[in-house]
Amino acid sequence: MIPLKITKEEVNALPLGQFEGEIYLVDKAEDVDEVVDFLEEQHFLGFDTETKPSFRKGVINQVSLLQLSTAEQAFLFRLNEIGLPDSVRNLLEREHIVKIGAAVHDDLKGLSKLTDSFYPKSFFDLNDELKKVGFSNVGVRNLSGMVLGIRISKSEQVSNWEAQILTERQQRYAATDAWACLEIFKKLHKNGFLDSLFNI
Repeated sequence: MIPLKITKEEVNALPLGQFEGEIYLVDKAEDVDEVVDFLEEQHFLGFDTETKPSFRKGVINQVSLLQLSTAEQAFLFRLNEIGLPDSVRNLLEREHIVKIGAAVHDDLKGLSKLTDSFYPKSFFDLNDELKKVGFSNVGVRNLSGMVLGIRISKSEQVSNWEAQILTERQQRYAATDAWACLEIFKKLHKNGFLDSLFNI
């Protein structure tokens, strides 16, 4: 039974969980097209971005990392190194691929600043959509607790995403957020929670 609400204490009592699949760091322009060709064949992708935090008022950094995940593989595009390649932008504009994230509006706003024109399509925002079907608590951490029965660590959230080398912990954290969105979506769809939203 999937609950529709959860307390902070209940989340904290859950076992830690994370993405355990393969992580691919894409930080060279020549590697992009091969990855995009693979992602083009997917029907559903977990989606998230990371931005280097700014601790000074009025300073907003650009998106550093774009994460796209399947159930077994997560691809981390280092946008601060390679920019937003056309092929990646085109992928995010594909109608046949549903990209699943949480609070995607801010992510897409950040990505739009990296390119002249950006028309994202087929994004499913867990936060917005799940409120419509009765979930009281949203956000990746709460939803992972309610739907997947795991607690996701947020310890790397405010780390430096533009560091020369991303640590294993940073990579695992970034991959987990995108992967969890996909898994939450898949489980809710399988259990009929999304039937009233659209027919897949």
